[in-house]
Amino acid sequence: MKFLKHIATKVFILVFLINTNLWSKAAPESFADLAEELMPSVVNISTTQTVKTQANPFPFQFPPGSPFGEMFKEFDRPTERKATSLGSGFVIKKNGTVITNNHVIANAEDIIVRINNKEYKAKVIGADPYSDLAVLKIDTKENFEIVEFGNSDKARVGDWVMAIGNPFGLGGTVTSGIISARNRDINLTRYDDFIQTDASINQGNSGGPLFDMNGNVIGINTAIISPSGASSGIGFAIPSNYASTIIDQLIEFGETKRGWLGVRIQEVTKEIASVAGLKEPKGAFIGGVSEGGPADKGGIKSGDIILEFDGEKIKTMRNLPRVVANTKPNKRVNVKIWREKKLISKKFTLGRMESAEEFKDK
Repeated sequence: MKFLKHIATKVFILVFLINTNLWSKAAPESFADLAEELMPSVVNISTTQTVKTQANPFPFQFPPGSPFGEMFKEFDRPTERKATSLGSGFVIKKNGTVITNNHVIANAEDIIVRINNKEYKAKVIGADPYSDLAVLKIDTKENFEIVEFGNSDKARVGDWVMAIGNPFGLGGTVTSGIISARNRDINLTRYDDFIQTDASINQGNSGGPLFDMNGNVIGINTAIISPSGASSGIGFAIPSNYASTIIDQLIEFGETKRGWLGVRIQEVTKEIASVAGLKEPKGAFIGGVSEGGPADKGGIKSGDIILEFDGEKIKTMRNLPRVVANTKPNKRVNVKIWREKKLISKKFTLGRMESAEEFKDK
């Protein structure tokens, strides 16, 4: 009996130690070593641009056709002023290749990157407003310390994360938190699939890295939800797995090369699912097909419901644009659709979104 009690005690102690070890990994004692290691690869970005405004010296407007409007029009002249904005970024190549958000550098005339207490000019290698990503190159022959992308698909809700950035111009600011949610769609970009975090993110953090506890970038901090404009514990980061695909294209081509299907889609509601004979609402309902587009040539029609694209299940309408965009143009794909209460397959060659007429002027 004593022997059994002795064994039971040892088992209890072993389980306790294992659990304690797991908790110690989940809740780091300090972020100091990790922050010190990663800080030299995070940059502060400031941009300037010329903003034109129409100056009206009068506290009122003359009505259309008024003779006074012609008399005083010389006073109503456009004026120009310099506007500045702040953001963050991080170095992924030793030659000074920097990643940030497109909205940080959009329409910028001058881009200054500050890193390790030194300032450098930078130029845009490529930018993509659809994903809100941009690639910069620091104008120097110096080498820099880099960070690497991690696997954002392995990031779990509840994992610890750390953000480094330039909030309100206060460069080198470290904040920490956890992953609060995944696959968030906040209608910010065409391809929303954000990681949500409660790590403090404020104005100026945009474009900065969100690190896992291995020091890998699993997200690019992009947006917050806050009535006051300051951190409210709800921040959003572009997942690294999606971002790295876009970034590789921007570096290689200076632009993106996304797949294009040529359809107009809408949500599959309960009513649509019921009429179509589906057991549950899923997939993407085809509301229209672009004439001469890939889908049109492939035999897809209005009223079809796409349930699978190139081997990937389409759970909701928002899944389809992301999956199509991540597929290389000119690839032959297999698409499973629901038509007249039957599952059928169509094979056809995908187009390129950037070459499509409906996107050229957008």
